[in-house]
Amino acid sequence: MSGPSDYQPSNPALKWIERRLPIFGLVHSSFVAYPTPRNLNYWWTFGAILSMMLALQILTGVILAMHYTPHADLAFKSVELIVRDVNYGWLLRNMHACGASMFFFAVYVHMFRGLYYGSYKEPREVLWILGVIIYLLMMATGFMGYVLPWGQMSFWGATVITNLFSAIPYVGKSIVTLLWGGYSVGNPTLNRFFSLHYLLPFVIAGVVVLHVWALHVAGQNNPAGVEAKTEKDTVPFTPYATIKDMFGVSCFLIFYAWFIFYMPNYLGDADNYIPANPGVTPAHIVPEWYYLPFYAILRSIPNKLAGVVAMFSAIIILCFLPWLDSARTRSSKYRPLAKQFFWIFVVVCVLLGYLGSQPPEGIYVIAGRILTVCYFAYFLIVLPLLARIETPRPVPNSIADDVLSRSRGKVAAAASVVLAVVMAGGLLAGSTQSAKAEDDTPPAQKWSFSGPFGKYDRGSLQRGLKVYKEVCSACHSLNYIAFRNLADPGGPGYSEAQAAAFAADYKIKDGPNDQGEMFDRPGRPADYFPPPFPNEQAAAAANGGKAPPDLSLMTKARGYERGFPQFVFDFFTQFQEQGPNYVSAILQGFEDKPPAGVTIPEGTYYNKYYPGHAIKMPKPLNDGQVTFDDGSPATVAQYAHDVTTFLMWTAEPHLEERKRVGLQVFVFLIIFAFLMYFTKKKVWADAH
Repeated sequence: MSGPSDYQPSNPALKWIERRLPIFGLVHSSFVAYPTPRNLNYWWTFGAILSMMLALQILTGVILAMHYTPHADLAFKSVELIVRDVNYGWLLRNMHACGASMFFFAVYVHMFRGLYYGSYKEPREVLWILGVIIYLLMMATGFMGYVLPWGQMSFWGATVITNLFSAIPYVGKSIVTLLWGGYSVGNPTLNRFFSLHYLLPFVIAGVVVLHVWALHVAGQNNPAGVEAKTEKDTVPFTPYATIKDMFGVSCFLIFYAWFIFYMPNYLGDADNYIPANPGVTPAHIVPEWYYLPFYAILRSIPNKLAGVVAMFSAIIILCFLPWLDSARTRSSKYRPLAKQFFWIFVVVCVLLGYLGSQPPEGIYVIAGRILTVCYFAYFLIVLPLLARIETPRPVPNSIADDVLSRSRGKVAAAASVVLAVVMAGGLLAGSTQSAKAEDDTPPAQKWSFSGPFGKYDRGSLQRGLKVYKEVCSACHSLNYIAFRNLADPGGPGYSEAQAAAFAADYKIKDGPNDQGEMFDRPGRPADYFPPPFPNEQAAAAANGGKAPPDLSLMTKARGYERGFPQFVFDFFTQFQEQGPNYVSAILQGFEDKPPAGVTIPEGTYYNKYYPGHAIKMPKPLNDGQVTFDDGSPATVAQYAHDVTTFLMWTAEPHLEERKRVGLQVFVFLIIFAFLMYFTKKKVWADAH
């Protein structure tokens, strides 16, 4: 990729290989002796971070595919069984799911860096276009991967997004039918998406090779935007850039690990822990956060075809950026007006992302249209105009001169970032005022399992199990919990003998026997908790026409919006207890009579914490209903707290292990980052 190499191995075996396949010389010229601008800052580290994330996504994806079942009836369950029963399956799933967000976060930083420093300008046009192609492939791969868990948001997201192709004249409906494999999203759709999701990462890897090749042919850009002229302008890639990248990667891994071990559901949607149901549409369908700006552009235009064209144009326009911006000065560091408009553009993108997460109504639609115009105006009006009217500041004569001079743009850049956050936060805060004004937000409670060192209260788990058995199991199933799980580490703390005795109290339908008949037998540890009804139709008939939901994932499948600035604090405090707070509040929120002026439909019950306040489930808990052997209070508040703790364990059986491993990983990564930092300082001391 970088031309002929003078690398000559000393080992006889390596010499033999090198004469026949000069692979070591290629690696040496591309990743060891390759001349790298000496003034690269840490924004360039995201190239190495992206390479690492692509490798991790492919590795974890291949292993997950070994256990995943791409069938509409089994996909959701297979994902849950990976998390629960595969050794460290929870780690693989979290790495892959959170890794998608980290991948897009890194690629957005990488792209914005390219925009700011003019990395798309001559002679790097092909390099930039290949990067846009990689981004498009990433978007397709990420969307198809989001569908695979086959939860509610996955199913309806697939339905909405694939339907967009029907707007294409003449061939649109045929394309949709081809994607679906029929006349609706179903099993053929899932199989198609699984195949493509497995294949496309390898296509991405191939385009990445071309991207790196183009980089090594054209040479790396740098913050000054000037080409290397002498040897003083560059340093060898190894060890200088390598050790700097390793330090940057180690810091990024700490950020990544925070999500994997402590906030795995922070960026997800609670609805995706509900199995896909074509008969029930979610109240608000939104894609993953990294698609939200383009989703906002799509919805801001009332015409379907025009919206689809605008959404795809918002990405395709990046390919024409080298010709839209004809300014000779590459780096916005030396272009005062371009720098200001760049940060305004960043604010526009952030606000579009926020609008994409809001319902398409009222002020959100108007703001979306204004920001969509601003988005395209940046490329089609601002950049071409600035190239003609702006007078840039003098650029350094060489990279070495840039290293010796002090940058004065850091304060302005930091102020612009703060401005972007404040503007986005202001809109977020305004949107949450109405929610805060209502008195139906579930009250926060103290849970033993919260925080980085949280653990389940064994007594609470055992009491919660008793409440479930004596009250909840009459209507609700627990399909993903086996009796043997009661004796698992991190669970209620029963022995294997106690779990077996507990299972024996249940009658399990089995068969057929030799006579072809079904029969009842005592439960075994390997059996799962039996459902209270033989099928969903029977459950619905016994409960007013609606089957009670399974409780295995209830604490992760329910939640409520926290809004700004709470969601920011939630990240640092590791708050992910919206589900437990919600479930506990619902159990305690029943009132005998609705407040004055409030009417509810016949056959429903008033609950001050339930959305809409009208719930079909009658009040399940009353004081004195269950007696605890340990003398705990027989109150509704105690029942609600204990059964919610138990349901949290059914949803997160490996929570304690996850946090324990996370602490070990954090200690290792922090020590490793410090070692890399001091090693980098030592290596670069000679370069300065």
